[in-house]
Amino acid sequence: MPQRINSISRAGVFQDLGVLEYTEAMNLQETARREKTANRTLPDKIFFVQHPSVFTFGRNGGKENLTVSEDFLTDRGVSLVQTDRGGNITYHGPGQAVLYPVVDLELARIGVTDFVYGLEEIMGQTARDFGVSIHRDPRNHGMWKGPRKIGSVGLSIKHGISIHGLALNVSMDLTPFSWINPCGMSGLSMTSLKQELEDQGLLPDPPVAMDAVKETLITYFCQWFQFHPVREKDAAHA
Repeated sequence: MPQRINSISRAGVFQDLGVLEYTEAMNLQETARREKTANRTLPDKIFFVQHPSVFTFGRNGGKENLTVSEDFLTDRGVSLVQTDRGGNITYHGPGQAVLYPVVDLELARIGVTDFVYGLEEIMGQTARDFGVSIHRDPRNHGMWKGPRKIGSVGLSIKHGISIHGLALNVSMDLTPFSWINPCGMSGLSMTSLKQELEDQGLLPDPPVAMDAVKETLITYFCQWFQFHPVREKDAAHA
């Protein structure tokens, strides 16, 4: 079983992008990876973001797992984007917590399997803090609540540096997942922290706040991967 990363603490520049179009966030990641490739002494960057409604396709395909027409999606303001990450089709939308770690895995001596395991683990720890116990499932990477999937992981690794990352369903509208076979899996149902708490009659008032989820994810990310957070303006001196 992969283990918590034990190494010297590294600087990580955390940046909250707010709600940002998927392609813009992808461009920021690719730029950060190019900069890291050219200068491996730069600190890693970890972006937190929510996206407007978008379906993204991975290297394993995706369009064949749309169950509605592209015109149907256009009418509802849902974009379609091809990516270089692993996996198949998935959905991003408001109310989903997305963490994109641009991390030099080679320099940190973190294996890809260990990195995926750690991203899953921090989703699990975060969900438990909000009252929802989730687990892995051999059918697909990510995190699950019973037969329903609640969090996904997809990565692209080039020159030993990662982009893309994790997506945890917090309080999003789950309807668009019914327009695809999520992760290329027919009949797969998705869930969220909000949905699970409602099903248990435990939804807090006020509901789960995205800012609280963000801070919890970042805290566990730092603990698991041995990072210390750096403000953007201090990054040059990290």
